[in-house]
Amino acid sequence: MALTENKIQIPDSRLTKWQIKTPVVLIVFNRPDATAKVLEKIAEAKPPKLLVISDGPRPDNPLDEENCRQVRKIIEKVAWPCEVLTNYSDINLGCKMRVVTGLDWAFSIVEEAIILEDDCIPHFTFFRFCEELLGKYRNDERVAIINGTNLFLSREKNFYSYYFSIFPSAWGWATWRRVWANYDIDVKKWPALKNSNWLENILNDRGVLYDYWKNVFDLSYQHKTNTWDYQLIFSVWVQRALAVIPSVNLISNIGYGRNSGTHHFSIWHKWHKFSELKLKSMEFPLSHPPAIFENKKAERFLAKYAFSFFRPFLLKVFLYIGLRLKRCISELFN
Repeated sequence: MALTENKIQIPDSRLTKWQIKTPVVLIVFNRPDATAKVLEKIAEAKPPKLLVISDGPRPDNPLDEENCRQVRKIIEKVAWPCEVLTNYSDINLGCKMRVVTGLDWAFSIVEEAIILEDDCIPHFTFFRFCEELLGKYRNDERVAIINGTNLFLSREKNFYSYYFSIFPSAWGWATWRRVWANYDIDVKKWPALKNSNWLENILNDRGVLYDYWKNVFDLSYQHKTNTWDYQLIFSVWVQRALAVIPSVNLISNIGYGRNSGTHHFSIWHKWHKFSELKLKSMEFPLSHPPAIFENKKAERFLAKYAFSFFRPFLLKVFLYIGLRLKRCISELFN
């Protein structure tokens, strides 16, 4: 599957003269079509260094071996001047361990990076947005993550190019080695923090939102989830740091409804509100907020819209059923 040349028309001539310098990390697995689409977008930015992380085929899935092989063949087709470094696993480590060990490897090589998974389609301006803010906040420990996803869905007038939030997203993001160094896959500090007012103070909530994240961190600590991004959020909150959220959405997740996805299945595709969000262009030069502070209005909306569908007494039941259902569906399709 050949990569196409850059055919996107960029109206601002200043963008066409811009050249990315930041390394890009691409996390892939068994989806050749999705990988090709994301790699085409990366090719438009032409990063000088591309670090590719890939898990190995699952032993109980007969399609994985060929799909993983096709994905790696696509990586071999990188045609722009670029140093391509690969970290391929011969065995299947699973979503959690493969991403974590892969990012450990990546940040042993580079100080900062833009990170994309194989189902996250970026807008061209995502790369410049990340690169400029990686430079601006490189030594500011109050900022941990630069995000490309905006789930606020433009429900208020944005006077600046971005705002700050306690809720980072792993759908297209950028960070520094200094932040990843604080990542703890085991959330070892959770038992002590759970018995304090820490989570309540972070969320400014003792209701449904609090119960949601308490259960998430309980499951993460008990190793009952095969995810890595909850631990990323935990590490950011432990550092009392914030994420940058763009004023427009720069990432579209195409992973919902693809049976090859690890966590997203076709049952979710038609109705999930965050599936395949529309992309918008970021305008440059960036308009920076005058200070680093949380956008409480955006966070209240996100908490209500994304996390607070269920009453507290139903939340544990929902999470338990959800995990069981995911395992059953995974076994069915595998």
